[in-house]
Amino acid sequence: MNSVTCNLSISLDGFAAGPNQGPDDPLGVGGMRLHDWAQSGEPGVDAEIAKQITEGVGAHIMGRKMFGGGDGPWDESWRGWWGEDPPYHAPVFVLTQHPREPLEMQGGTTFTFVTDGIESALEQARAAAGDREVAIAGGASTVQQYLAAGALDEIYLHIAPVLLGDGERLFENVGAPAFEPIEVVSSPAATHIRYRILS
Repeated sequence: MNSVTCNLSISLDGFAAGPNQGPDDPLGVGGMRLHDWAQSGEPGVDAEIAKQITEGVGAHIMGRKMFGGGDGPWDESWRGWWGEDPPYHAPVFVLTQHPREPLEMQGGTTFTFVTDGIESALEQARAAAGDREVAIAGGASTVQQYLAAGALDEIYLHIAPVLLGDGERLFENVGAPAFEPIEVVSSPAATHIRYRILS
């Protein structure tokens, strides 16, 4: 069965997004700083890790807020934050309460909108991924749901040396799973810790 993994950037105080998320600030106020490590363009540890994030991934799952487009029924003109060639290059299953036809993009990315819960999204993602990994792309609420359900095998945290003070905290309402660190790499821009989730 496919491994279910997650790569997520968080602040030192545990936030995966800052306060007041919206169309102008999809990661909330200050939230884009969480990803500075991946966007420097400089060769080194961070660039290598950023390159590896989608390697071996056969399908992704994300929440409605991560895909964007606001709440409520879909504005069909909204096609995501990433332009016509999103970085996923694999099927993406979007958790939502509002139906929408699949959205085929360039580069092999097709967004499928799932209205019947996290189990259904995971089943569809596993079927699409074949023998490759299923990645929970985010946001924090989606990761929380899969973590609380015991469905995550590994989580790779990219801890940015910033404090957000408020926003969407990652480890809330997830029970008390046990984590085993299996890889730690650091740079001035981030500390990268891969955890195996034991229970």
